[in-house]
Amino acid sequence: MADVTAHRDYYDVLGVARDADEKAIKDAFRSLAMKYHPDRNKAPDAEERFKEIAEAYAILSDPKKRAEYDARGFSGVSGFSPEDLFAGIDFGDLFGDMDFGFDMGGGLFDRLFRSHHRAGPARGQDLEVHLSVPLQRVYHGGKETVRYRRPVACPRCKGSRAEPGSTARSCKKCGGTGRLVTTRQEQKEQGSIRFQRVTICPDCGGSGTFIEKPCSQCHGAGTVDKQESLEINVPAGAEDGMALRVPQHGLPSTEESGAPGDLYVVVRSAPDPRFERLGADLWRAETIEVADAVLGTRLKAPTLDGDVEVKVPPGTQPDSILRLKGEGLPVFGREHRGDINLRIAVHIPEQPSKRERALYEQLRKLAK
Repeated sequence: MADVTAHRDYYDVLGVARDADEKAIKDAFRSLAMKYHPDRNKAPDAEERFKEIAEAYAILSDPKKRAEYDARGFSGVSGFSPEDLFAGIDFGDLFGDMDFGFDMGGGLFDRLFRSHHRAGPARGQDLEVHLSVPLQRVYHGGKETVRYRRPVACPRCKGSRAEPGSTARSCKKCGGTGRLVTTRQEQKEQGSIRFQRVTICPDCGGSGTFIEKPCSQCHGAGTVDKQESLEINVPAGAEDGMALRVPQHGLPSTEESGAPGDLYVVVRSAPDPRFERLGADLWRAETIEVADAVLGTRLKAPTLDGDVEVKVPPGTQPDSILRLKGEGLPVFGREHRGDINLRIAVHIPEQPSKRERALYEQLRKLAK
């Protein structure tokens, strides 16, 4: 089973709507950053929550990064280093001149986020797939199988694009550079000016090499599509839109010895005929008769642990909410659960029988 790291939806992290404006995003960040500042909040998970909040703000406060996230999800913004994320954000200015008694400026972010990375071959691009998970799995957590396709290095040519036993030769037209450079010189009043035009070599397509015998399996592409199946662990209470990162299961690197990208599995709750999910709460409509609304009754309602009996009090009004506390989904990363909310509808007979009509007439007279 693959190791995964959970990434919550950035809008959920800040608690803002997907159409939130710049001010709403900034206000949400300021409030949450104050609450979870690691120098102020000594809870074991405070520092990780603070990092999560800061990362969400860095993405959503930047129009370009936000557009990429909205369009492509986590895979659209996964390649940023801390320097890329936080460049241009003046956290000291963001919090103004307020004296908190602890660091809210760049020093804190240097301490938490900055690191020195060793240069090396470029890693492959990240890949994002969606996984529909039943509520029962979200409730208990556990294993789910993800099936997806991705290009991998051709097993026959090992990514060289050439048939085994043959070699690629340098392109004669561009001399192996993959580019063609044309130069012209013009005489101007200020002197001789030299112009250069660089174009992609049409013979080799910019690769610099020519494959005389393309690999018979990948036809010279160097990669083949492969159907893969991966077992991952869905955490209890996984939120809608949560991304589970599986390292090095994304697209292969375009450079030799470069590591593959990561796979992001975005969890979505599968439709359930019994409930509608809103966060950790579950909602369900229950319909009762007029007499039961007036006099009270008991009804059997489903939960994710089986049916329970619910008391409907006398005088229950249409659209009343009966709350089954703690019977909803686990709250991710917390020890408590949401609720099941029963919205009560009252059935009004459309074609009452003769006797029913007579009884309703009597009730109307009594009401007057």
